[in-house]
Amino acid sequence: MDRLSSMATFVKAVEMGSFSAAGDSLQMSAQMVGKHVLHLEHHLGMRLLHRTTRRQSLTDFGRTFYERCKIILAEVESAENMAAEMQATPSGQLRVNAPVSFGMQSLAPRLPDFMRANPMISVELTLANRAVDVIDEGFDVVFRVGQLSDSGLIARPLAPYQLMLCAAPSYLRGKPAIHTPWDLQDHECLGFSHTELRTHWTFDGPEGKVIVPVNSRLMADHGEPLLCAALAGLGVLLQPVELVRASLLRGDLVPLLPTYPIPSRPLHILYAPDRRLTPKLRSFLDFALNTFGKEAVNPEVF
Repeated sequence: MDRLSSMATFVKAVEMGSFSAAGDSLQMSAQMVGKHVLHLEHHLGMRLLHRTTRRQSLTDFGRTFYERCKIILAEVESAENMAAEMQATPSGQLRVNAPVSFGMQSLAPRLPDFMRANPMISVELTLANRAVDVIDEGFDVVFRVGQLSDSGLIARPLAPYQLMLCAAPSYLRGKPAIHTPWDLQDHECLGFSHTELRTHWTFDGPEGKVIVPVNSRLMADHGEPLLCAALAGLGVLLQPVELVRASLLRGDLVPLLPTYPIPSRPLHILYAPDRRLTPKLRSFLDFALNTFGKEAVNPEVF
């Protein structure tokens, strides 16, 4: 006899209170229920039930074995459900959070491809530059730029986030030349208030890492207002390549300090460790890794 079947039959006999009631529930005879229990007792070398013509009761060992059997059977059911879920069609609502510029410039243009490929999934996309609480705020996945804190979340690395230093030709006319990062101290620098970009900008140069303090008359917590200011000739901009790419291609902005590249910033997709990889979550993780993974993204160089 199959041991798991015998364990399930034994548990049902205990819960129903008799072999006949368990047989009715399992659509087998009371005699077959008894055979399953007897099979277990012979295999274990221990009696599980005290049986009389009127009643049955668990032995001390039977009570402990019954509790363990329930745990084992629950784990088996969970494993089987997980396999079924992985084969099922992805469906349901997916709550996604991303930084504003990444969400608008990179994720949003590609999200329709995911939606078309997964017609049974609905997506609620929230954009915010603050570090949201994945669990308390109920997000399934979040994209996060920058160094990660020890949050206990599962993090999958994506292609590093590239920043670009640039300015409008109208701003640069009549201003001191910008040959090194230190020259930025004589210029208006448009500040991003959510990160260290608020107070200092970092470059990689021939002499190694250069960290320059910056002063900003205009500070914003989104990159888009800073882009508008840069296009209006109000200062030097340091923002993601995705945000400034179109302006650079049109010539509305020009790149600065090509020999002092900006260190890339880590980009990850995160989810809670206790969140099961349901078909909808797995399909979105696959989409993110295929679209924004290290092998998928090759940022243009200007």
